[in-house]
Amino acid sequence: MKFLLAILSNLLLLGCNSIKDKEDPAQYAVDQSIAFHDLMGLNNAAYSFDFRNMHYTYERNEGQYTYTRTQTDSLGQEVVDILTNDGLKRKIDGAGSPITEEKRTAYTESVNSVIYFFHLPYGLNDAAVVKQYNGLKTIKKKQYHEVEITFQQEGGGTDYTDIFLYWFDKTDYSMDYLGYRYHTDGGGMRFRKAIHPRRVNGALVQDYINFKPEDESIDIHDLDELFNEGQLKELSRIINENVAIDWRN
Repeated sequence: MKFLLAILSNLLLLGCNSIKDKEDPAQYAVDQSIAFHDLMGLNNAAYSFDFRNMHYTYERNEGQYTYTRTQTDSLGQEVVDILTNDGLKRKIDGAGSPITEEKRTAYTESVNSVIYFFHLPYGLNDAAVVKQYNGLKTIKKKQYHEVEITFQQEGGGTDYTDIFLYWFDKTDYSMDYLGYRYHTDGGGMRFRKAIHPRRVNGALVQDYINFKPEDESIDIHDLDELFNEGQLKELSRIINENVAIDWRN
């Protein structure tokens, strides 16, 4: 029912003025995409999924959150990283395990990153996000609203200098592609194509093909054209399995 209401709301809004007439077209595109993906309730929800032999959980209640990542190490021990508003702790076979601040930072960024990408476009309305509408672009003969995302330093995390591009379908605002330039670990650039879209308890869940350009120093705004021309190299596939979502509201 939530999904049907989101679709009806989206269609009614599409019948109004074009996005160019909106006071803030970038904000409008993001809001419509979050509604189409049916992710509005994630501030009071829980979900879980498996990714690359690791199990992730997400639980959030009005700003209070707990993310976990569970894996088995080379000794057969269960390793659980628990990230909350108070920071990250690690447990091995149920017992607390001391870690250096360097590793704590690395584990925090890793857990945060997987959760962040899994539930996109939710998160694009965070306070530190700065949105810019770049107009309509054509990818594989379909038109998309291109929205550029940068971050304010305050509240933008350690990766606040990263730049993201999102391409939302002109008609239904599905998030079919995204690209980003990152600066950690020497930096680089990626382009992702959404695949295997499916609904889990109403929410749109997607997997991705992960690409990179031959020359990662190029202008990020050229990524869509390079993809159209077949000039991006496939690096990996991001496959999320055993997805379960529990809406708490």
